Amino acid sequence: MLTMNEDLEGALQAYLKLLDEEEYFEAHEVLEEAWHPLRLSEHPLANLAKGLINAAITFEHIKRNRKNLKAKAQKVIASYERHKHLCVEDIRAYALFHQACEKVEALKVKHSDILS
Repeated sequence: MLTMNEDLEGALQAYLKLLDEEEYFEAHEVLEEAWHPLRLSEHPLANLAKGLINAAITFEHIKRNRKNLKAKAQKVIASYERHKHLCVEDIRAYALFHQACEKVEALKVKHSDILS
């Protein structure tokens, strides 16, 4: 059964906090619950949220030092790369989405040896 959360802003705040705590799987989970209603309603923010969800999974792969790490991480971060351009000033919860994208970009720099 899908767990859904209509509180996008609350989910983004939790996502940001969890990224700071390096709890990437949990960050993925909390944002995924808010993504489900977006996806099901075909909301324009669904793809941006999905990109951020996949970004969190990328860093979880790195944290767990998964087998074939470089290939897996590069494949998953590609979703974020495809959708990050959707973070523009006129979207709902722009400030939170922008902060999330900034955190992902900083993590990409931190792990550039794997993601480049």
